[in-house]
Amino acid sequence: MARVTKHPDHRSADRTDPGRRSPDTVDLPVASVRAHSRAFGRNQVLRSVDPDIAHGEFVALLGRSGCGKSTLLRSLARLDKVPAGEVEVRGRSAVAFQEPRLLPWRRVLDNVALALLNTPERGDRFARAEAELHEVGLDDKLGAWPLELSGGQAQRVSLARALVSNPSLLLLDEPFSALDALTRIEMHQLVIELWRRHEMAVLIVTHDVDEALALADRIAVLDQGRLAHTWHVGPRRDDRAPSNPEIARIRGEVLSALGVQPTPPRADAGAHTMSTQGAA
Repeated sequence: MARVTKHPDHRSADRTDPGRRSPDTVDLPVASVRAHSRAFGRNQVLRSVDPDIAHGEFVALLGRSGCGKSTLLRSLARLDKVPAGEVEVRGRSAVAFQEPRLLPWRRVLDNVALALLNTPERGDRFARAEAELHEVGLDDKLGAWPLELSGGQAQRVSLARALVSNPSLLLLDEPFSALDALTRIEMHQLVIELWRRHEMAVLIVTHDVDEALALADRIAVLDQGRLAHTWHVGPRRDDRAPSNPEIARIRGEVLSALGVQPTPPRADAGAHTMSTQGAA
């Protein structure tokens, strides 16, 4: 297979891409959830939740383990069957998980291109995959095997695989929790850059309050299967230092909603805001 050496901007060129919104849907949420409930046996995980996610919005979803965060994400990703009318996503959705889930017998370029194998873009999949790997900074890893990658590099491949279909909604299920602090900060910066460039909506499931404050426009807390609390994060991402009174207030309220006594922010929390300077 010949290597493609150009990195075309396929998002601007392909005006018929089914993953993008049309003028008719620009004023509608990219995702609408109405009275959505999920149960596993006698365990009621979600209880009539009804969040909307706007086009271009960055939402962080928090909650204690087992509260239904990943279950809601799987419903939005269409990975699980849900009752008709309860969950609607306008355009494509794509997921990056906590584990990169790369096929070890496929090279990096193939792992990304596989996301387009059953789509109208199948014939262009390798060019699009290379363009996306260029975007996440992995030009030199196209022919590498997954086992040759660091944890951060593997997550970059996972992001490229999610973005190659040009989704309207990117779903992130704790993708940075296993990374070291410095790599996590770099990934935060990358996600913000990709979010702004692709103009997509993002929902990140996380246990990390400081991560949510660094990244999101809106923070929601799930409690006992219900959306119990919501905060809009007003300060710009380059003004979200722990010393910012608004950030300190929201942080304390989120921790309290999670049943945790507020403590001083992590030592590297200030670096989150440094890493996202220039992002509104």
